[in-house]
Amino acid sequence: MSEDLILASGSAIRAQVLSGAAVPFRVIKSSVDEEAIKRANPMMEPAKIAALLGAAKACDVSRDYPGALVLGADQTMELDGELLDKLPQRDLARDRLMSMRGKAHYLHSGLCLAREGEPVWQNAQTSTLHVRDFTPRFLDYYLENAGDELTASVGAYAYEGLGAQLFERVDGDFFAILGMPLNPLLEALRGFGIVEP
Repeated sequence: MSEDLILASGSAIRAQVLSGAAVPFRVIKSSVDEEAIKRANPMMEPAKIAALLGAAKACDVSRDYPGALVLGADQTMELDGELLDKLPQRDLARDRLMSMRGKAHYLHSGLCLAREGEPVWQNAQTSTLHVRDFTPRFLDYYLENAGDELTASVGAYAYEGLGAQLFERVDGDFFAILGMPLNPLLEALRGFGIVEP
């Protein structure tokens, strides 16, 4: 394949998903200020923020790499109609998890492929995750063992790890929950000559 694909993200799980699917790529992290974009769009729905951030990252990196196809991705979490951010410190995780207990929340994934600073393909998916009514004992166990998951993701969990035990059910694609909706992306990458058709 002759195309050059750049992942404009430092996310280890996104890189792992692409590598697992044998997609050739290199990583060049975007310098987009995500918080500035959120502040500039306070009334925008969380799903649209995810799409906007993914596109901003892809376009940002693609301006500096002419000819390359650049993949930008982002994910937002919505609980009770509010856009939530990652926790700045571990000791806030108990309150966040208790606010999620027994409720559904939404993960919105936004993907964008850009070239020369312009989007050439976009995809958005929303997954619904139903947190079980876990016991205080489980919460103590989880907080003791979750490690970096508590501050690495907005929900204080990694769905592909111990965090899976928080849920009674999920409605959505596994890869979309990880922040990289893979099937529509692979279809697009086939069209752009990144992977074999």
